[in-house]
Amino acid sequence: MRAQQGDHLAFDALVGRHKEMLYRLVHRYLGNTDDAYDILQDTFIAVWGTLHRYDPKQSFAAWTRTIALNKCRDFSRQQRFRRWISQLFAAEPAIEPPSPAQVADVAELETENQNRLQRLSEAIAMLPARYKEPLLLTTVGGLSQKAAAAVLVTSTKAVETRLRRARRELATVLGPSLESQARPTRNTKGKAQR
Repeated sequence: MRAQQGDHLAFDALVGRHKEMLYRLVHRYLGNTDDAYDILQDTFIAVWGTLHRYDPKQSFAAWTRTIALNKCRDFSRQQRFRRWISQLFAAEPAIEPPSPAQVADVAELETENQNRLQRLSEAIAMLPARYKEPLLLTTVGGLSQKAAAAVLVTSTKAVETRLRRARRELATVLGPSLESQARPTRNTKGKAQR
């Protein structure tokens, strides 16, 4: 791998190939755009600094996801605002989906959808790491439960259980209609997609 030999152009190509997927993963983990950009940058700095330890026999995407997850975990441990977000959600009334008669224009509906996605991102960010990580790896990262288990160094059954509990917690906070946005779809090969 040319990037391991210090080739900056090769590394830039790797960053370009993986940054969007890693950004989605980090953003969903943290629930905040500014923090996600910072952690994404920290992730690529760490990737560059540890590239000499990367084993080309492994998936580069899985290796960078692991580094990104570790950066998210470190960041989350430093933050003390989760209680405030929990109180905010507890006081917020549930959002009912608008009926077709209530939707006067497309811009209003788009704003509503953006607000729902923001609430979903914030609710995912509030989840404990043991639930959030398998959820993000399977929904945003596109990994199968088996592949997510390998990244998290646990069993496929543990990932399955944690996903079920994560969805239950999201349904409690957001209601069933918003929670379904965090549920992965399956392609014919059994790999989760978003």
